[in-house]
Amino acid sequence: MVMDLKRLLSFAIAAIMLLLCSCSENIDNSEKEYKKDIFAMDTYMTLKLYGENGKKAATLSQDEIMRLEKLFSVTDEQSDIAKINNSSGNGAVVSDDTIKVATKALDIASDTDGALDISIYPVLKEWGFTTENYKVPDSTSLSALLQNVDYKNISINQKENKITVPNGYMLDFGSVAKGYTSDRICEIIRENGVSSALVNLGGNVQAVGKKNDGSLWKVAIEHPKDKSDTICKLSIDNKAVVTSGNYERFFEAEDGKKYWHIIDPKTGFPADNGLISASVIGSSGLECDALSTALFVMGTNRAIEFCSKHTDIDAVLIDKEMNIYITDGLRESITVSSGYNFTFIDRLK
Repeated sequence: MVMDLKRLLSFAIAAIMLLLCSCSENIDNSEKEYKKDIFAMDTYMTLKLYGENGKKAATLSQDEIMRLEKLFSVTDEQSDIAKINNSSGNGAVVSDDTIKVATKALDIASDTDGALDISIYPVLKEWGFTTENYKVPDSTSLSALLQNVDYKNISINQKENKITVPNGYMLDFGSVAKGYTSDRICEIIRENGVSSALVNLGGNVQAVGKKNDGSLWKVAIEHPKDKSDTICKLSIDNKAVVTSGNYERFFEAEDGKKYWHIIDPKTGFPADNGLISASVIGSSGLECDALSTALFVMGTNRAIEFCSKHTDIDAVLIDKEMNIYITDGLRESITVSSGYNFTFIDRLK
């Protein structure tokens, strides 16, 4: 039985939004608030902007979202990703955006010892997470597919804007595309003179400045086992908050087990290393997006160790027993809901 509730909701919303020309908008003249809803990258997105140029910035942002979706789509035969995947080992010349995202993804892959790996697509496809033809692959099939998964074999030629992967390899930007898109949207918003905005790309949240009234934005991290509840709230400005969890996209197989879409590149199976939710907070949406996936794959102990050594990002980690681990950089900006035990992660000085 498929249990991908978020995706079902997204498709329902998509159908409604198509009737509205794929976009709805709302202007509050009293506060000069402009809101735009968009369906793209297989998810529901909301932009909330304040100021005279809100409408212009939102329109330009929507255009950018659609442009990047075409570049990063794994199913669009004209996308940069498809060109790379279909290059038969000869490589493909791609856009500056794709080079930037791939370069950053490889840096983070190296820094996380492969917990993030954008060459994981063959395995994701075999599980059915990209086609919705869900199944549990046999170990023989996974072992064969894992021979074509290794970020170290991805080659980037900066001078020629060319990315080359061995024949049989296939890239997927699912763990980084929305983060980079969020960064670009925030750049566009600032360039157009909007100093207060909140960007929500299917759960990837990023703030421009503070709220229109001068207060900080409040971003909630939901309970991984009860979507009607929240674990904590973060007060942010000019920050991104991105969460990866085992409760967003999953299916239940005939064996009664739940299988989620975040795959451990070392095993080919959904990452099951102790964590059920990993949120990363930082100034770069791309980095937060990539690291939330990587920390989830690492699991509790490795993720805590990683966070203790990297003081440039903050994180909220939740394990299977609902123990909550919070980096100490969030002490003044986080409010944990009553009834939950939490521990601050000490940083190495």
